[in-house]
Formats: sequence, C-alpha cells, structure tokens
Amino acid sequence: MLVANARMYAVNAGVRAAWAKLFGLVSQKAGVPLAVIDHAAPAPLEALWRRDDLGLAFICGFPFAGGGFSLLPIAAPIPASPLASGQPLYASDLIVRADGPLRTLEDTFGGRIGWTTRHSQSGFQALRRHLLPYVKSGGPLYRESIGELMTPRRVIEAVLDDRIDVGPLDSYFHGLLKRHEPGTAARLRVVATTQPTPMPLLAASSGIDPVIVAALRGALLGLGAATAAKPVLAELCLTGFAAVEIDDYRPLLAQAAALDQSGYGEPG
Repeated sequence: MLVANARMYAVNAGVRAAWAKLFGLVSQKAGVPLAVIDHAAPAPLEALWRRDDLGLAFICGFPFAGGGFSLLPIAAPIPASPLASGQPLYASDLIVRADGPLRTLEDTFGGRIGWTTRHSQSGFQALRRHLLPYVKSGGPLYRESIGELMTPRRVIEAVLDDRIDVGPLDSYFHGLLKRHEPGTAARLRVVATTQPTPMPLLAASSGIDPVIVAALRGALLGLGAATAAKPVLAELCLTGFAAVEIDDYRPLLAQAAALDQSGYGEPG
C-alpha cells in the first residue's frame, strides 16, 4: 500500500484530520489504496521524501526542483486566497507580535530574525530574496539570525515567546491558522509579504506505476468540481488542485543561485 502525508500543512489535529479525509476521497476516486502516515517534527522531511512508497506527500518546490529526491509531481493545491488568484501560488508573510511596537518591516531592522531551514522556499529563500534590496543599502539588517526553526509552527512560537522579533510564515499555513486557530492568528501581525511563487506540491515516488500516478493526478484535479469534496476543500482553505511540472519550479533555483552569487547568505 502507498502512503500519504500532509505534515507540511497539518496545522493542528483538526487540519490533519481534514487532510486524511481528502486523501480518503482521492483514494476512493482513483481506486488506489492510501495509508495516511504521521511524520511529525523533528523527524526530517528529507527522510519522508526518500521513501519509495509515497503516493501523495507534500514537498517544497525548492528541494523538488533541485532534483535531490526521486519524486514525480502529481498536483499542487490552489489556495482560496486573493494572493493565489486561482493559481497554485503562495508567499511568505513576515510576522511579528501583534501586541508589540513593530508595525513595518523597517521597524524590525536591528532586531532578531528567524528562519526555518535552508531547503525551504517560504522559510528561507523567499525571505532572503525579499530582504536583499535592503541589505544592498548598508550592513547587516539584524543583530541576530536564528535558524533551523524547522517548521512554521516553531516560527510562530519563537515570535510569540519573544525569542525572535520577526520571522517568515508560509501564507497558506497562515490561512489555515486563521480559519482553525483564530486566537493564535490574532496574536500575529504581518509587516510584509514576499513575492508569490509556486506552491509546494503533492508528489509520488518515482518508481510508482504510471497508471497509478495518472489515477491519483486525475482524482486530485477533479476535486474542485466534486460536490462531495467541497466541505473538506473549504476546511482546507482550497478551491482545488492544479497540474504542475518540474519546470514550474526551476526558476526558484535560479533565484537562489543569484542570491548566492550576491554574497547574501543567511537572512540577517
């Protein structure tokens, strides 16, 4: 049996259950048995992406484009947000404490910035791309750069616990938080949002039968028009799924290479 996992967007137990329901609908429609598994932090996502029995698992576009994992693209979610505009797009919201004095990105300069992990588009690459124009105008922006927070949840905790002043939050994760944990979301303020880039995608192990891959893709792409799927899509703040290819994500590699060549490493 193939496995399915939505750890990247399992915001809490309720959202995790909604993903399990969605995977169940896909399994039924595709005629492909799927076992939903946990792979919670601090277990490395790289270990998940190296499995040879993945039917559907989220991977960030940046490591997917890098080709270090033998995975096939299935489909990417389309967030129900104005930022996405009906496309599989997301960004990074740069967040601070809502009850604090920081109200603009410039207000955070000189403080402490956090980031998730180097292979993350939303938690690292998009952040330093957004900050680069400010860096070029002077020296370091922050007195401390705190990395390897690993997950969006840990970025939120670091902000609220006053361990960092500002950090990046995946905009789709943020949307789920607003729906399912409005109290937590209300404690955060967005001081900037990065440029939209392609959403993380659901992928399968490369050795999976092409017939199975096609069935899973077809089931996902049909969810937006399926009456039975509308309640769970609403719970997951989605309008449906879109077909994607590796070429959709390759520009992320070029952007990261340009940042490396500029000499700007860790956000800071």
